Amino acid sequence: MFRTILLSVDLNDPKGSEKPARAAQELAALMGSELHVVNVVPDYGMAMVGSFFGAGQAARALEESKAAMHRWAARSLPEVPEDRLHVVKGTVYDRILSVSERIGADVIVVGAHRPELEDYLVGPNSARVVRHANQSVIVIR
Repeated sequence: MFRTILLSVDLNDPKGSEKPARAAQELAALMGSELHVVNVVPDYGMAMVGSFFGAGQAARALEESKAAMHRWAARSLPEVPEDRLHVVKGTVYDRILSVSERIGADVIVVGAHRPELEDYLVGPNSARVVRHANQSVIVIR
């Protein structure tokens, strides 16, 4: 049913990514699916905000996130090969969707937390992925 699964993780909350990782891992094993993992480094948003940071800071953040992804995956999902670990920069929900399209994901697995005030004001990324995805989305709490 699902040939390719995309798991979205937040490396700023590695403990919160464990439950969705286990669910995606079990689903991939059950279905004989290929499991990919994505982490999105949020962009600065407006150019004006980005101008407050040094020229190489965005590149350093991306490289640090790649290293963190490899460490996390080695502990949590050691069977996932490096070429299926994706670290990208941009708007979180949009980049999750673009990676899912690029790899041909049949399903996206995302974690969700209890909504807080800021989630009601700007909307959590999980809800945006659910709303805009072309494929099925499994939300793990």
